[in-house]
Amino acid sequence: MERADAAVWDVTRPRRPSRTAGVAMAGFRDRGRAAAGHRAVPHPAVSLAVELGAGPLIVDDAAGRGRRGSVAAGLGFGSGGMRVRGENFEAVQVRLSPLVAHAILGVSPAELDGAAVALGDLWGTEASRIAERMAAAASWEDRFALMDAFLARRRATGSPVAPEVARAWNRIVAGRGLVRVEELAAEAGWSRKRLWSRFHAQIGLPPKRAARLVRFDHAAHLLAAGRDPARVAAETGYADQPHLHRDVVAFTGATPGTVAGEPWLAVDDIAWPARTAPPRPTRAPASGT
Repeated sequence: MERADAAVWDVTRPRRPSRTAGVAMAGFRDRGRAAAGHRAVPHPAVSLAVELGAGPLIVDDAAGRGRRGSVAAGLGFGSGGMRVRGENFEAVQVRLSPLVAHAILGVSPAELDGAAVALGDLWGTEASRIAERMAAAASWEDRFALMDAFLARRRATGSPVAPEVARAWNRIVAGRGLVRVEELAAEAGWSRKRLWSRFHAQIGLPPKRAARLVRFDHAAHLLAAGRDPARVAAETGYADQPHLHRDVVAFTGATPGTVAGEPWLAVDDIAWPARTAPPRPTRAPASGT
């Protein structure tokens, strides 16, 4: 469902799912009406934003430090959330499940440490080359196809996460964050310490914080759907409404009421409207980012 106040950006989704499980993407075009940008509410995925050269894309972290150009942001974006802004920019945003992020990034998601990192620091000249190819493409679908093929190649040559870590992550997601770390360790046949170490290194967060992020994500989407905060707290396993309030502020720097009204929640069906008929992209000069 598209939020009415999200109209400052045109959003386009691919007609087909990615060939790589755990990868989703969308195209964004700024209409030049959102100078202050949008809050990027933390999401249980690694996020990439590939600038296509039409205008500056700037990602500000919670401390107000801005990074210009194509970036990768770690799982949950760190504390306080991020803000995305720019003027008349075009970009492809990609969501990576932490189960494939290590292989595609070429580094552990833990090395991002929740911050926004220049994509060129991870991929070298490959980052600018794929941006240039997408900028020159004739349609959004062509852009998505180029990016999807590029990500699939990186996934095929990268290192997979350990099966025990993958099972632990899937259990956290399936349980919407309401799972005990002791149970995960027992199911893996590992000590709690070993699970913490392997999970953190391969997923990007310790298991307890990952579970907290997944629970917050569930709550944030219920808030965005208009549910009462007290009911959301009860349904998502928070001790009470103040507990939910504290978690929302810790993750986003905003109150539950503010998060519920944000036009760009994260990479999901609220942020990415369901329409799939893409407008033709505006041709842009090749990006040197």
